[in-house]
Amino acid sequence: TTAALTAGLERIPDQLGYLVISEDGVLAQSAGEMENDEHTAGIMMEMVRTASRFRLPGTADPAFKRMSILDDFVYVVTISGQKVFVVKRQHNQHEPISV
Repeated sequence: TTAALTAGLERIPDQLGYLVISEDGVLAQSAGEMENDEHTAGIMMEMVRTASRFRLPGTADPAFKRMSILDDFVYVVTISGQKVFVVKRQHNQHEPISV
């Protein structure tokens, strides 16, 4: 069920919202700051399609399973089954370590 699908997303620390997108780009489920955000869904699906074109020669493995996009926030994109999961999280930047 969709509720079981999104229950884990709701428990991710620092998450501000999420999208679950189907293959055809239609929003299946969303919440928080990403609720009904079809614009972001379209951008994320285009990034997934672009990244999916890059494969190692001679392998049938998917090009990737997870990608992170860093901005003022972190967008974590995971592909599972026929769905694309996008979670928007706080970007907790750490100070560089001085040696």
